[in-house]
Amino acid sequence: MAKRNRKVGSIKIELITKSKEAMLTAVQIFNNPNIQFKSESFIVLSNIAWTYLLHAYYRSKNVEYRYFEQHGARRKFDKTKRGAYKFWELERCLSDDACPIDRITISNLKFLIGLRHEIEHQMTSRIDNYLSARFQACCLNYNSYIKSLFNDKQGIDKYLSFSLQFSSIKEEHAKQLKQFSDLPENISAYINGYDSSLPDEEYNDMRYSYRVLYVPKSVNHKGQADKVIEFLPANSPEAEKLNKEYVLIKEKEKPKYLPGEVIKLMQHDGYILFKQYQHTLFWKSIEAKKKGKGYGVQVAKTWYWYESWINVVREHCKKNATQYGKNS
Repeated sequence: MAKRNRKVGSIKIELITKSKEAMLTAVQIFNNPNIQFKSESFIVLSNIAWTYLLHAYYRSKNVEYRYFEQHGARRKFDKTKRGAYKFWELERCLSDDACPIDRITISNLKFLIGLRHEIEHQMTSRIDNYLSARFQACCLNYNSYIKSLFNDKQGIDKYLSFSLQFSSIKEEHAKQLKQFSDLPENISAYINGYDSSLPDEEYNDMRYSYRVLYVPKSVNHKGQADKVIEFLPANSPEAEKLNKEYVLIKEKEKPKYLPGEVIKLMQHDGYILFKQYQHTLFWKSIEAKKKGKGYGVQVAKTWYWYESWINVVREHCKKNATQYGKNS
């Protein structure tokens, strides 16, 4: 029987179809109240969706997206034990020079890829609310790119709507979501570390994290469509007013200090004998790094101290000024 020769177009269409189905399934699972592993399922399926999307794009541009070794003019393709070609994973697709995805969208995707490694084999239900803005951005970015890379008919926005909720967002709940204190340490460290590495402009971009101000609406005009969510244009007076108020009330990112910076601050205050050894003895004596004390945070493999710890150390040095070499 003759081997079927599949055309570029047919494979591209198949890849796009699989890509769309993976993203739609990711959203449906995340919105399903009976599913517990929402975040992990969403990340895995959205990863597949983006991978197939980029494979379809590279195929349409004649970019080789299979792994191979170049031997002179000949290519030796990497294969599995059963003889199947090994194709680029998402990270490799994003790093290629021909990648059409913008830098901020790539940051969003790389965040999700890294998070997937951290949450493996852990209960992740608490992450769903913390990171839904990142997931929402991933969906919107995907819909934007599938339409711009191919055509508007490929968009998936026509299939989706806002999911209904069984609970309202209360102020105390919103405050809790500003912190990552009740997440496993490796996950909170990863999130804080990744976010800290981004420029402010990139971190605040809607393509990285799609954040929405949630304001209960108490007045509606009779006879008008009663939408559960109404969007204000970002440049409208109402939206600008809300954003200004939000900037005023939002919790500022806590300044972080390396141990060496803490010591320099104390020595600048005149405590010249307060050095690394003395600092280490002091924080160990009061278990300052103990979870729940709020004096600092572990980011990747580095510990950072908060402003509150600077005040504690300064008070300690004042009480022991002579010991630390300060002449009154």
